[in-house]
Amino acid sequence: MNSRRNFLKAAGVGLAALQLGNTTAHAAPVLDKQPLLFDFWLWARPNGKETEAQLKKRYKSYREAGVRGIFFEDYSKRHFQLAKEHGLETHRWMWTMNRGEKELLEQHPDYYAVSRSGKSCATNPPYVGYYRFLCPSHPDVPKYLEDRAREQLSREDVDGLHLDYIRYPDVVLPINLWQNYNLDQSTELADYDFCYSKFSKAAFLKETGIDIDKVERPEQSLSWRSFRYGQITKVVNQICAAAQEYKKPVTAAVFPTPDLARRIVRQDWPSWNLSGIFPMIYHGFYKEPIHWIGTAVDEGVKSLQGKFPLYAGLYLPDFKNLDELRSGIQLAKDNGAAGVSLFGESDFDAATIQLLRSLK
Repeated sequence: MNSRRNFLKAAGVGLAALQLGNTTAHAAPVLDKQPLLFDFWLWARPNGKETEAQLKKRYKSYREAGVRGIFFEDYSKRHFQLAKEHGLETHRWMWTMNRGEKELLEQHPDYYAVSRSGKSCATNPPYVGYYRFLCPSHPDVPKYLEDRAREQLSREDVDGLHLDYIRYPDVVLPINLWQNYNLDQSTELADYDFCYSKFSKAAFLKETGIDIDKVERPEQSLSWRSFRYGQITKVVNQICAAAQEYKKPVTAAVFPTPDLARRIVRQDWPSWNLSGIFPMIYHGFYKEPIHWIGTAVDEGVKSLQGKFPLYAGLYLPDFKNLDELRSGIQLAKDNGAAGVSLFGESDFDAATIQLLRSLK
C-alpha cells in the first residue's frame, strides 16, 4: 500500500463527496424532494492498531463537526460499528476496474486491459506497478465486478458502495506529473491508450462494423472513443442495478469535469445511474488556482441537469492554510455542490475539524 500512497500523494487520485438520494426500482435513482443539505464526508482507511477509545473520540469529533459519513477503504466490523454508534454513515470504497489480486492475475490474465502498443496491464502496468486495469469488454468482467460489489452490499453495516478506479488507465496524466514520469503527453501515446484487447475489438466491430485495426489513427476515432465510454458505463449501471436489490446507494469517485474525464480516462459519468458523484477537483494537480474549483463544480452540475447531486472532492495538501480551504469549500457551495469530501491524510487535525464545525 505504501507505493500506492506515494502515487496518490503525487497524482491526487482519491475521493470526492456526495449527497445521497433515495433509489427505487427504476433504471436511475429518484432523488429526495427535500432541499439538499451541504454535507461533509471523509475518506479513511481502518487502522487495526487504534484502540476503541481513540476511535470513539475521533468519530465523535467528526459528527460534532458536521461530517455525515465516512468512505472506508477496507471493511472492518469494529470501525464500521463504532462509526455508526456515533451517527456516521459507513460506506465501502471499492476499487473497481483496477484489480491486482494475485489469484486473478494468475487465473485470468485475459481479463486485463491491453494498450494500443499491445501491452497488457497484467504484465506491463502503466506508470506504477499496481495499475492493473481490467477490460470492461471481456464477457466475464462485468459479472465478476458485480459479484465483488454484492459481497460488500450484502453486509448489514455497509450503508452504500463507493466506486473508485471506474475507468481506463490515464491516457494523459495531470500536467503536474509529466515531469515525474519523464513524459510529454501532448499527444496520446500508444503505451497509455487502452483498451485494445481482442474482446474490445470484437465488440466494437459487432456494434459499429468498424475494424479498429484498419483505422489509420485509432486514437482520433470518435466512434472508438464513444464505444469505450459506453463499456465503462455498462459496468457501472450493472452494479447500480444490483444495488437496488439491497436498497443501497452507489456513488463514484471520478475525474474533475465531464470533459476532462472523457478525454483522459474515458469516463462519461453524467450517463451513469448513480445516487451521487464525487469529482476529484484537486486544483493543484492541474496547476489551477483555487477559483477553478468553482468552475469545475459549475460544469459538472450543469452537465447533470439534476440527475443526481454532485459533491466536490478537495485534496487537503493543495491548500496552504485554512483560509484557502474555507474559500475552496465556499466556491463549491456557491456553484451548486451538494457537499464536500476531504481527502489527503488518514486523520484530520483539530483546526480542520474546527473549520468544519464553523461551516455547519
